[in-house]
Amino acid sequence: MATLYTHQGQNIRKTWMLMSVFLIIVIGLGFVFARVYDNPNILYFFVIFSVGMNIVGYWYSDKIALTMAGAHPATREQYFDFYTIVENLAITAGLPMPRIFVIEDSSPNAFATGRDKNHAVVAVTTGLLSIMNKTELEGVVAHEMSHIGNRDMLVSTVAVVLVGFVSIISDMMMRSMIFGGNRDDDSKASGIFMIVGIVLAILAPIFATLIQLAISRKREYLADASGSLLTRYPEGLASALEKISQYGGPMKRQSSAIAHLYIANPLGSNKKISNLFSTHPRVEERIKRLRESL
Repeated sequence: MATLYTHQGQNIRKTWMLMSVFLIIVIGLGFVFARVYDNPNILYFFVIFSVGMNIVGYWYSDKIALTMAGAHPATREQYFDFYTIVENLAITAGLPMPRIFVIEDSSPNAFATGRDKNHAVVAVTTGLLSIMNKTELEGVVAHEMSHIGNRDMLVSTVAVVLVGFVSIISDMMMRSMIFGGNRDDDSKASGIFMIVGIVLAILAPIFATLIQLAISRKREYLADASGSLLTRYPEGLASALEKISQYGGPMKRQSSAIAHLYIANPLGSNKKISNLFSTHPRVEERIKRLRESL
């Protein structure tokens, strides 16, 4: 039977898997790029770059995510109810008090980030604080605290940096090969490697993004269940999700790179999008599961 520690171990393994996949993809792109331009130094650069980005992704991805979201620190005096709810749930969950941030946005949403429980962050929008009652806000915060306790925020936060940089590298490589390729070398081998390079440059960010989305959807169900156990009141989170889904509008400051971190899709709800390309499971299904647990 799966336990909390089972899920924690799985998410640590997922983080290493994501980092390994990133290394393989970037080094593979570097190898093809080096062959196209007949310059082995390009491969060495890509190896150093991929290792460096793994380090950045692990140590600084929380700061990058907060900057992209436009979040600012929240004090106890400014947001007393929010602060005390986080404080009480941290004690209940046996976790260190995370840093708390607020995003100035009327769209109700929230996310957790950080590499471990000792460097955790919980951020909410002003829109969320304005429409939630106490039990609903507790449900949302408990959901985010569960991400911290389950350690699944690490793999999701690392994905913010790694997936973004795979996309940037792929775009740079494709543009360079199309507009600045080695035109002096008309050999068949060079042409083949150029074609392979263009295909990889197109597929690499798609593949990396699909990994990111699949990880995100599964972890939301787990955090819903864990958060309900923490508050002992699943209806609080179910009601909060209903209010969030009824708002439906996108956040003012959007970034697909961090969309999977939020409790609900910050780009707005779209029921026509295939579940394969969605950062979140259907809200209706999440609410159903929560209310069936009552």
